[in-house]
Amino acid sequence: MTQRLILNCDMGESYGAWTMGDDETIMPLIDAANIACGGHAGDPGTMRRCVTMARRHNKEIGAHVSYPDLQGFGRRAMDIRGAELIDLIHHQIGGLDGIARTHGTRVSFVKPHGALYHAMLDDQQILSDVMRAVASWHADLSLVVLATPRDRKTIQLAIEHGLTLRYEAFADRGYTSRGLLIPRDKPGALLTVEEATNQATAIANNNLRTPKGKRIPVSADTLCIHSDSPGAVKMIRAIRSALEKM
Repeated sequence: MTQRLILNCDMGESYGAWTMGDDETIMPLIDAANIACGGHAGDPGTMRRCVTMARRHNKEIGAHVSYPDLQGFGRRAMDIRGAELIDLIHHQIGGLDGIARTHGTRVSFVKPHGALYHAMLDDQQILSDVMRAVASWHADLSLVVLATPRDRKTIQLAIEHGLTLRYEAFADRGYTSRGLLIPRDKPGALLTVEEATNQATAIANNNLRTPKGKRIPVSADTLCIHSDSPGAVKMIRAIRSALEKM
């Protein structure tokens, strides 16, 4: 059965004189903006510009939190956990939420980035730390996690923290047969516009399959496209058009 997918995009990833992604063109095309909060990218001015654009176009605002890794764009693993990780997440949410509130809006969800996002899949303690950080910010803040077979431990942890989860799939990234993302340095990791559009409609139909025809169990609430993907604007427009025709 086709389901209505919320389109989200990682954005606000410019920093100082360095520019990443066409945020101004992308913002009207999506439903939710995952705005970098200074961990892997993003500075106060970039956050403010993204927040005001999101408010102008009536888009949801999410905090795109990460390890403190500007040089590695948040894609390098770091051994940070417990109170230190919770403090880092609160610092990043707080920066973005403070800017959002001064402009008459607020952060409504949190999406971890890069290595932190994948660490949650591999380490139950890190997942619990992230959940604790998000749940303690404010009661209705939700957490984005990768849409894989619904792991009972993840669901139980979310219940224990009183946390709502958003299950996310990716239009522009290749999948393994286990429903995980192919590492970026491996063949098939990054999809073309045509491939991403086809994958988006397959995910919406809950019918994502491997090249050999094996169904990949990805049941998603929200669909991500990266603003730094090659041809991102063209890709988002094609995906939006394809989904609206379903």
